[in-house]
Amino acid sequence: MIVGVGIDVVEVARLARALERTPGLARRLFTEAEQGRPVESLAARFAAKEAVAKALGAPGGLHWTDAEVVQLESGRPVLRLTGGVAEEADAQGIKTWHLSLSHDGGVATAVVVAES
Repeated sequence: MIVGVGIDVVEVARLARALERTPGLARRLFTEAEQGRPVESLAARFAAKEAVAKALGAPGGLHWTDAEVVQLESGRPVLRLTGGVAEEADAQGIKTWHLSLSHDGGVATAVVVAES
């Protein structure tokens, strides 16, 4: 059963400017493993984190780094949740997450489906 759906869009250039302008922002938004990726990939990952929050109903107290996008050997992106995000997902009975990422034309998108 679908518990929640989230979608988000990020302008790649805007994220790039924010990361250049604000020292330490990358550490607040992205896990260590995510930080070395190209800005288009970071924008898609940030969109995924926003989409996760929306799928959960946007509860307070979540940390950006508690939702991480990792790639399987096949290249498929999946979510790895920890901390407060994992606790909220457990509280809502979410057992499975579906994730789709895309970036093209200066825009990155993510769609997340949370399933019990």
